[in-house]
Amino acid sequence: MELIASYDVDWCGDKQYRKSTSCYLFKFLNALISWCAKKQLVVALSTCESEYVAGCLAACQAVWLEATLKEMEIEVDRPIALFIDNKLTINLAKNKVLHGRNKHIEANFHLLREQVNREALKIVHGSTELQLTNLFTKPLKVDRFIKVRSLIGMVKVET
Repeated sequence: MELIASYDVDWCGDKQYRKSTSCYLFKFLNALISWCAKKQLVVALSTCESEYVAGCLAACQAVWLEATLKEMEIEVDRPIALFIDNKLTINLAKNKVLHGRNKHIEANFHLLREQVNREALKIVHGSTELQLTNLFTKPLKVDRFIKVRSLIGMVKVET
């Protein structure tokens, strides 16, 4: 009963306001059950900060999904795996000591670190090539688009 998440961001994708778009998706029993692509409320000063903010959004969804499944008497394996392709963000989520580099990050985004420290979530480095959320955040070549689309269970429907 594994709940798996992937999240990513397009740093400063909004050229007018320089805001990033966060994206996450969750799979349960190999089926896509939740996804979101949302413009961040803050302007991130680095890709790491932008990824960290996206991670907080994914962590909130993970907590909610786990509680919802528990209400339905479905226990999920813990910790829930969050796949990300940014190693600095992974270190930031696991390590409290990097505070010199992240003093500017709002305290409310540290929910991700709290969930990792409680061992409710596990941050896992995933290859950029297999990052499922790239489908929602980046322009992809056709062959890669088709591959990622199939990995999340989307199929082309002929009308």
